[in-house]
Amino acid sequence: MLTEISQEIKAMLNQFSTEDNIIFNNKTIRINKDNFQEITADENKTLAFIDGGQAEIISTGNFCLSFIRIAAVFFNNNKKINQIKKEFYLFTKAKYLNNDLYYESKIFGEKLINEADLLVSSNDSSIKTGSERAPISKITNMARRFAELSLAKEIQADHIILDGTLEPTFKNEEKYIPDNASALAKSSSLFTTSGNSPVILLNKIGLSNCWSYFLENKTYFVKLNSKAKHVFRFEGNKEALPHLINNSTDALFLGYPYGLIFVDQIARISNSEKNSLKMNFLLRKDNQEIAEYLSTSNAHEILDNIS
Repeated sequence: MLTEISQEIKAMLNQFSTEDNIIFNNKTIRINKDNFQEITADENKTLAFIDGGQAEIISTGNFCLSFIRIAAVFFNNNKKINQIKKEFYLFTKAKYLNNDLYYESKIFGEKLINEADLLVSSNDSSIKTGSERAPISKITNMARRFAELSLAKEIQADHIILDGTLEPTFKNEEKYIPDNASALAKSSSLFTTSGNSPVILLNKIGLSNCWSYFLENKTYFVKLNSKAKHVFRFEGNKEALPHLINNSTDALFLGYPYGLIFVDQIARISNSEKNSLKMNFLLRKDNQEIAEYLSTSNAHEILDNIS
């Protein structure tokens, strides 16, 4: 059976051609080898890399308490020169407004974002999946994203690089998108009209050295190390690309900026840290009533522990 499956997959891959079109923003864009441009390394600018991490301390059907950490790390001449961290708690509760169920949030700690921008209907298309209302924990993702963008507006550097894209996905997100930032996405959900991955196709027909491939407006595909297997989607100021080349030589993830690897480690909240935050909160004598609400939503955790 596995041999048959392998043959089916390889038959599909063999039918792909280098003559193809990329589907982008509901348009088809013809792949053109003239859109490739070599990138030459440069190091005379300050780079700032931004990422965030989050952990749910308490999550029930009607309220959620999360911890969010946003970090920035600065490089100059490929050496780390500074780093900063911003942390806050986010409490979100369900509230019935205008004949609909809304999620309302309050920030405890440094307020990088406006709490009013997090007031959103549970049926808002930017947070729900399918026909069911969005879970209350989705607001944590929203707040983290807004905080990352807010920090990008606040700091000073020649080039600011975010993890992901600059496309707004949440309600009110466009308020926070900075003019001075770029973004690099580890994965891409784009397709060609033949069903191929443009990342794989461009890597096959691309230049032998580091390159960028212009797609549309400020969107590119980029290969930041000639020996790397990975091609990434880049959005923003193309002038930042030469300064990313020498930062993308780490063997752990060849072709991916080390600054984004490093800032991910700073911002990430490990399971052990999450459990520590949860225990420190729930073991307080005056929080017994709060702990009782966990029994309404921890069925999956019980089954996980059994298995």
